Amino acid sequence: MIKEHIDSAANKKIRLASSLHLKKYRDQENLFVAEGIRLVEMAAKGKDWIPAFGFYTAAAAEQSRAQAVLESIEELRCPMYEISEALYKKVANTVGPQGLLLVLHKRQRMLSELLSPGNVPFIVVADGIQDPGNAGTIIRTADAAGCSGVIFMENSVDVFSDKVVRSTMGSLFHLPIVTGISKQALLSFCGQEHIRLFASTLASKAKYYFCMDYTLPTAFIFGNEGNGISAELLSAAEEKVYIPMFGAAESLNVAMAASVVIYEALRQRMIQSYSQ
Repeated sequence: MIKEHIDSAANKKIRLASSLHLKKYRDQENLFVAEGIRLVEMAAKGKDWIPAFGFYTAAAAEQSRAQAVLESIEELRCPMYEISEALYKKVANTVGPQGLLLVLHKRQRMLSELLSPGNVPFIVVADGIQDPGNAGTIIRTADAAGCSGVIFMENSVDVFSDKVVRSTMGSLFHLPIVTGISKQALLSFCGQEHIRLFASTLASKAKYYFCMDYTLPTAFIFGNEGNGISAELLSAAEEKVYIPMFGAAESLNVAMAASVVIYEALRQRMIQSYSQ
C-alpha cells in the first residue's frame, strides 16, 4: 500500500473525492465513495470491486478494526493517503466521520448476471424509487433474503449516491445490482428467461400477496413512493398483488412492503427445499 500524506485542499485527489458527492461527477469519472469503517471493510472484501484510492486519518489508523481494514486494502495495492481531520471533513459527507474513506470504480452489471446455474431467480425490480433510504433498505433486504439481485429502472435514484451506499450497509458490494434498465429491456429479459413478472399495487383486481407462488422464476416490481408502478410495467405484469391492511394505516412504506413480499418468497422456497 502506498502511504503518503496530503496536506492541501487543492490536491487533485482531494478535489476529485469531494466532487463525487454530485451525480454528474460520479457519472463523468465512473467513480463513487464508500465512507466509514464498515463500508470500507465490506468494499475491500467485495468481489470484483476495484478501489481507486482512499483517505484515512491518524486517529482512525490507531483503531484495531481500521488497522485490519487498511491491511486488507494493502493487499489490493490501492493507494491510501493520510490526511488531517480538518481535510477529511472536506471530503466526507457524514456527520461524525470515522476517518476512513475509499473511492471505488463503479461496476455496471448486466441482466445476465442475475442468473446462475441451479438457482431459481427471484429478482426485485425498483421502478422509479427515489428515496435513498428506501433504495438502500430494499438492496439490504434482498441481500439478506438471498435474492438473485435488484434491478433499478432508468427512472430510479442513483444507487452510487452517498446516501444509498450508506443505507445498503455494505450489501451493495455483495448483491448483483443492475441499473439504468429500460422498460423494454426488462420485459424482453423476463420473456426470454421465462421469468414471471409480479407487480405490487392497490388496483381493485389485485390478489393477496401471500396467495401467489414465488417458487418459480420471479421478478417482483415495486413502484415510486408517490405514483406507484409505471403504467406500462403494471400492464405487463402477469399478476398484480397487494398487502392487505386491517388497521388504520392506508399503506406501507415501499421498502417495508418489499421486505414483506421478499420474505414471503423466501418462506415458500425454504418450505419447498425442506420437502424435497
